[in-house]
Order: sequence, then C-alpha cells, then structure tokens
Amino acid sequence: MTNEAERDQGLRGRQSAQAPAAQAPAAQAPAARGPAQLPRAEAGDCGDLGLAILRDGTWTYRGSPIRRMELVRLFASVLRREGDGSYWMVTPVERGRVPVEDAPFTIVEIRHEGEGPAQAIDMRTNLDDWVALGPEHGLRLDRADADLSIPYVMVRAGLEGRLERAPFYHLVELALPGPRPDVLGVWSRGVFFPLEDGPDESQRA
Repeated sequence: MTNEAERDQGLRGRQSAQAPAAQAPAAQAPAARGPAQLPRAEAGDCGDLGLAILRDGTWTYRGSPIRRMELVRLFASVLRREGDGSYWMVTPVERGRVPVEDAPFTIVEIRHEGEGPAQAIDMRTNLDDWVALGPEHGLRLDRADADLSIPYVMVRAGLEGRLERAPFYHLVELALPGPRPDVLGVWSRGVFFPLEDGPDESQRA
C-alpha cells in the first residue's frame, strides 16, 4: 500500500500543472439550478483516477482516506457533475471520473439569526465552507425511502451536501408552519423550505 506521503505527492503531481487555487467558500459562489455540463473538447478523458467520495464525505485514493484537508479542498474545487448524474474532476487539460456514494459534501453545522421570513440560515460543509440557505442554495428532501426523508442542500452548481443527523435536528428545532399551516418547515432569506411531506417546491415570502 502506498504510504500517505507518497500518495499525496502523486496526487499533487497530477494536479500541479493545471489545477486552479481552491475556490472561495461555497456560500459566496453562484449556484446554477441544474447539473453543470462538462467541457469535453478542452479536456482529455483520463477515466478512473483512483479517487472516490464515501457517504460520510471522506475522499479516498485507491481505498485509503486522504487526510490532508488542503488537498481535498483542491480536488473539490474542480469537481463537476455531468447531466447523467456522474461526477468528474475537470481541469483545462484533463478530466476523470470520481465515484460518489451519496453526495460530494456533508453538512456538519448550521447557524441562524432572525426569525420568520427574515431568518437567515447558514450551513457549514465538511470542508469548512459556509452555504447561505436561500434562493441560490436550496434545500430538498429525498423521499425515495418511504420511511425516511434525507435532506440535501445545494452547495454549488449540481453539487449537493447531505445534512448529518445533528444539523438536521437543529433545523427541525427551527421548524414552523409555513404558507400552508399543515406543513412544517424553515424560512431562510425569504424562502420557505418544507421539512415534511407537502409541496415539493420551496416557497418565497
């Protein structure tokens, strides 16, 4: 098994010639509403890079966790999602597939201020970026499992973060009836996000 120092050196070597600096925190980055389309002409397809993202947000290289946060943030900054739902690392000279077990990010903390439609909720990812819940960074519930609804927030174009249990419970504590009194949810930056079965779309104040 390649040790961690050699693994990091190899990964950096792959990125050093073309990788941009890590992006600003996701809360400040504009987020498109649909999956980003990847540039095919500019980048050569490298296939499998040996990288993967586990359900808990851990990045691995050939099965071993990557423990250097700056390296993970660098890789995440060039992660894109294809229209078919697949994930790719894309640089000006190459692109390679990255298997993702669930979502590429997890949400580990939330903070809020204000109340009602004027309330503002921010969410911190496992990479220490803050996401401003609102019109550009929406919250959805995946109801694929009839017994469990899993919450996700849009971190940036096509890339979501799954809320871990503690932040989701914190969100539930903030829940109030919304435009429909029979549906509980949270307000953030003028948008109401349901936290239970009800309207599929968030609603603005």
